[in-house]
Amino acid sequence: MSPAGSQPWLASGRASPRLVLAVVFVALLLDNILLTVVVPIVPAFLYSTEYEAAESSASPALPAPPPTAPGAPPFSRPGTTAPAGGFTSPGNGSSPPAPGRGCLRGGEFLAQENTRVGLLFASKALVQLLLNPWVGLLTNRIGYHIPMFLGFTIMFLSTVMFAFSGTYTLLLLARALQGVGSSFSSVAGLGLLASVYTDDSQRGRAMGIALGGLALGVLVGAPFGSIMYQFVGKASPFLVLAFLALLDGALQLCILQPSRGSPESAGATPLPTLLRDPYILVAAGALCFSNMGVAMLEPTLPIWMLQTMCPPQWQLGMAFLPASISYLIGTNLFGVLANRMGRWLCSMIGMAVVGISLLCVPLATNIYGLIGPNAGLGFAIGMVDSSMMPTMAYLVDLRHASAYGAVYAIADVAFCAGFAVGPSTAGAVVRALGFPWLMAMVGALNVAYAPLCLALRSPPAAQEKMAILSQECPMHPKSCTLKEAQRELPLTEEVE
Repeated sequence: MSPAGSQPWLASGRASPRLVLAVVFVALLLDNILLTVVVPIVPAFLYSTEYEAAESSASPALPAPPPTAPGAPPFSRPGTTAPAGGFTSPGNGSSPPAPGRGCLRGGEFLAQENTRVGLLFASKALVQLLLNPWVGLLTNRIGYHIPMFLGFTIMFLSTVMFAFSGTYTLLLLARALQGVGSSFSSVAGLGLLASVYTDDSQRGRAMGIALGGLALGVLVGAPFGSIMYQFVGKASPFLVLAFLALLDGALQLCILQPSRGSPESAGATPLPTLLRDPYILVAAGALCFSNMGVAMLEPTLPIWMLQTMCPPQWQLGMAFLPASISYLIGTNLFGVLANRMGRWLCSMIGMAVVGISLLCVPLATNIYGLIGPNAGLGFAIGMVDSSMMPTMAYLVDLRHASAYGAVYAIADVAFCAGFAVGPSTAGAVVRALGFPWLMAMVGALNVAYAPLCLALRSPPAAQEKMAILSQECPMHPKSCTLKEAQRELPLTEEVE
């Protein structure tokens, strides 16, 4: 097709909110596949490259172990079976064996690995946490399109680096680089969606679909990583993601308009003003604490499974599958329902269910016992995310200037705070108190925070905002949309 013939298609595509939604969906999808594909890979990779390598060099004269029986867990060693729920250290022959099961040796190494893996996972969120406010300010100045494409470029580099990193330090650097790319993609993508979908109900539906991309990435990432790592090799899942990232970059070049700024950002509310808004802080806290639970599970659950269940490698990723599927269902379902039944109510119920699900995780004795708690956890987090993400834009429309880069920087900071504090502290808590106490603490935190969502039931509009709305509604359809949402709010409360 000639360039002249392609211009009408490009023009209509760039004006289409659905294609913008597709770009954001794919960006969040790839970001979260990369986020979770490392969850089952890193613990096993560090074990094989550090502990096994050190043990082999220390005992070079030992004969190679005979092949394990079909279906035995990888890295298991003949003659070194572990007691149910624990490890045997080298030379410890007094522990009662678990029949037919072989667990990993090196319990002290895996206990220390809790902390190292947690820090590696947290590095992405920590970098994103520090960078998000600056990205929010940048989007207010130059718009959303250039940061979106910059995020893709950095994400591609991070994916390639993961594929060829062979040490803990390089993996840590690749994970931190991913945080830089995620910051640009997430803040700019969600802000772009909020600016394209101005109607509150349509915006909630679009946010639910976009978060479905996030959920699908989480859904695919861990199982895909564990299967590809075991049967193909460490680099294989990352090379596949790098190829998909190139396709996403081509899509962004076709749809986005890097030369055009964001017209609504001229009178944007300063970030410190938004941070002083108590309603925005309540919504951000709900995002932070609900996601902190799954953030703590990511580095600790695979190692706890290795200690107590002795599973094969592929099960370490499959354990997260119920949470991912239910999160995908929850975000799409409550992207529509939350606006009808009350987003504050969805968030409050979701946080309570998050707490109960986390309390039930340590009760599992095998991978099948994890299905119920993890499914409840994913569904509940989907309720919170699909409710609070559009609530952030609604609060800005209601109480501040309608520019969304800064408020979604706050939302992403809250999200990343959970994923930074969670993994970085989870390993230390597990070593000091144990995995069940970790789940009990974060579960109780979510249940205690849930009643604060009542504050979002009927947030007041700023007085100057109400005056502008009442005077300029006939001239500005966007303001009319907001005023209609305000008129519908008391009816929603009566129904509830």
